[in-house]
Amino acid sequence: MKKNRIRFLLFVYDNTQRLYRRYFKKKKRQWAFSQQQLLAFEEDTLGRKLGEFYKKHGFTMIPKMENHDVHHLLTDCGTRFEEEIAMQFLLLGNGKMNAHLLAAIFLGSLILPEYFKIYIQAYKKGKRMRPFYYWDFEKLLAHNFDNIRDFVYQKQTPVFY
Repeated sequence: MKKNRIRFLLFVYDNTQRLYRRYFKKKKRQWAFSQQQLLAFEEDTLGRKLGEFYKKHGFTMIPKMENHDVHHLLTDCGTRFEEEIAMQFLLLGNGKMNAHLLAAIFLGSLILPEYFKIYIQAYKKGKRMRPFYYWDFEKLLAHNFDNIRDFVYQKQTPVFY
């Protein structure tokens, strides 16, 4: 039964994702980097971590949706469907608000209610983090991933005098 519910959500996602990019991301441009170029960044950078993420999961970059994949890296949200919904809750907690996000939260909660406790935990986690949902991560690809992540999680980075 759960398998059919997830199939339905995948069907809805696949058929709305293009519309979301067309109408909600029309002013956004796709990144100037390919997956191979990301792997050429220095080892501890956001760019390299993102390239390794794509390679590890066998994913390809979706134009105008690259920030979404960075959100996975920063938040430790997995890529299973219930984790994707949890990430939408996290982003809501972080301050993001749009029709696509609200629809994902509504449908995810309705169709996979057994994960609601995880969704609430994700929402609270997003509230505790610095707002990052609107950042242009393409400009940060050459920066140290751990420093970006620590900043988002509001951790103090050590200062050496």
